[in-house]
Amino acid sequence: MTGVAVLGAGAFGTALAVALSGQGQVTLWARDLRGMRDSRENPRLPGVTLPENVILTDRLQDIGAPVVLLAVPMQQLSGFLRGAAPQLDGRALVACAKGVDLASGQGASALIEQACPAATAAILTGPSFAADIARGLPTALTLACADGARGESLQEDLSTPVLRLYRTTDVTGAELGGALKNVIAIAAGMSIGAGFGDSARAALMTRGYAEMVRLAVALGARAETLAGLAGLGDLVLTCTSDLSRNFRFGRSLGSGGPPDATATVEGVATARAVSALAAARSIDMPVTAMVAAVIDQRLTVPDAMAALLSRPLKEE
Repeated sequence: MTGVAVLGAGAFGTALAVALSGQGQVTLWARDLRGMRDSRENPRLPGVTLPENVILTDRLQDIGAPVVLLAVPMQQLSGFLRGAAPQLDGRALVACAKGVDLASGQGASALIEQACPAATAAILTGPSFAADIARGLPTALTLACADGARGESLQEDLSTPVLRLYRTTDVTGAELGGALKNVIAIAAGMSIGAGFGDSARAALMTRGYAEMVRLAVALGARAETLAGLAGLGDLVLTCTSDLSRNFRFGRSLGSGGPPDATATVEGVATARAVSALAAARSIDMPVTAMVAAVIDQRLTVPDAMAALLSRPLKEE
């Protein structure tokens, strides 16, 4: 493995650093490392000790690795890249955030290309929880890079015996799969929180998946990408597990309880951005529209479900 750095010491970034450290030295960067230096633990990953091969730093100028994983929340990525571009341009930058930038409506690869035009932009996405990766449990992800040869090289660099990467050149499909599944996970959580049952959840997952494919294909993606790990695989995980922040957020909305204000819920901004994009392009995305309406308190969860059920009958 060539040198790898991870920027962002949240749960997912730390988990990736731990997983990749078995292949060689990994540099883990964060603005604030108080506590982690001494304890060699991240409070967001209890019970996981950072191996000696994980080097901690709060100085971007210390990042010399040619491959850099950007484990920065989606809504912070644009600003981060603008500030860090002088240190990062020209390298392979692999975005790990899932979502759509609310300000620009763009995905992570476009943000990378704008801020760091000499860099190779790639996306790492798929069904994964930080705790599973950090514990060394088997996980399969999608690595998307428009440059096929560079994508193959990154696939080799970032795969481990238990972290299996599948590659694609369909960056748009991989990005949209990872972003849109968060919106549908919120809808699934709302349904369970409101007591609508597992059958309703399955229906929302299925019709939500149809929306994901509809938008992705309209934006130039390949439908088969959404049928893989980046789309369907991630959708199944986030709609059915209590470990999913987006699912838990939706369940809180459905039950009328307060959502966890400390958790990053990328699906909130994505629902707003994608709902506006779909409306502007006349793309039918009723589940996404209802999620955005509930988040913005324009509809209640029961009203949103009633609106979906009252839509005209049609062929599947």
